[in-house]
Amino acid sequence: MACENSNAALPAPAHPMAKPGYGKRSAPDQGPARSGGFGHLPARAAYLAAFVDRLPEGAAIDAKTLAKAQPLYGQQAVRTALNELSRTGHLRRVRRLVHGEDDTGTGTRWVFRTYWSRTARDSDWWNQFLDGDAGGDAPTATGVPVTDTQGSAPGDVPEQRQQPKTQPTPPASPAYNALAQLGWTTPQFILSAADCAALEDLATQWLDRGITAAQLTHALTANLPDQVHAPRAFLQRRLRDKMPPVPPPRTHHRTIMECTACGVPGRAEALPGGLCRACRAPDDSRPPVPATPDPAAVRRHAAQARHALAVRVLV
Repeated sequence: MACENSNAALPAPAHPMAKPGYGKRSAPDQGPARSGGFGHLPARAAYLAAFVDRLPEGAAIDAKTLAKAQPLYGQQAVRTALNELSRTGHLRRVRRLVHGEDDTGTGTRWVFRTYWSRTARDSDWWNQFLDGDAGGDAPTATGVPVTDTQGSAPGDVPEQRQQPKTQPTPPASPAYNALAQLGWTTPQFILSAADCAALEDLATQWLDRGITAAQLTHALTANLPDQVHAPRAFLQRRLRDKMPPVPPPRTHHRTIMECTACGVPGRAEALPGGLCRACRAPDDSRPPVPATPDPAAVRRHAAQARHALAVRVLV
């Protein structure tokens, strides 16, 4: 009778994922993965860096989860390694305010994320990246595009293989599209391509001030007169006369950095290396405690103790 091979290795369990919105987030413009890419780090930090680098987006990378997911290091050792990775510019932990993600779709809440970069970044890069609320494009570590190991930018091909290509037509801007679509609901505003191009800059200013395309359409088409003889001139006048104000600057950031070691929140400039002042204190500021007593010291203390007992007996 055939039986199942009980000696077959069981499949490794998948790494646990964080709750939606939490967990690992990869920073942009990272260099390619390569063998020995973390050789500049101490052995423990290099091992954890390679482990984290292989995890998917959204994976849980807190110390407790990482300690369970790999066989070499416990929670305290993992915390120390994560602090080292923060200090050397590979990760930052942040709190991010998100809107409309509760059960009702209208509330706000803080989520906790760890941004990971295979390429080490300095504090200035991280601060600039997080000033943009950790979204969109961010500069590379050196301010130039990432290149491959041959020094060519991604997408480059050798000169002998390059062939002339027809340049694709750039996509229309959101403002242009909003103007072009006015005629779909308001026949008086069926515009030509030249009309849309002439009004595009004014419409772009509306969108740059936080107005959505739907709000722009409503402002341009509400309370119309019975006849519009010159649609382009009419819309130009409305775009200028109803231009919304420039929104005030934000009084706070939606993304706040927190100390990798203790989790205390703070301004990015107050957490160089992703660590607060207390956690930046060098570990070697106190004399190291040896794992085992020095044999010579043991013999010396024993001799001193015997001598002290002998003196007491004689007295």
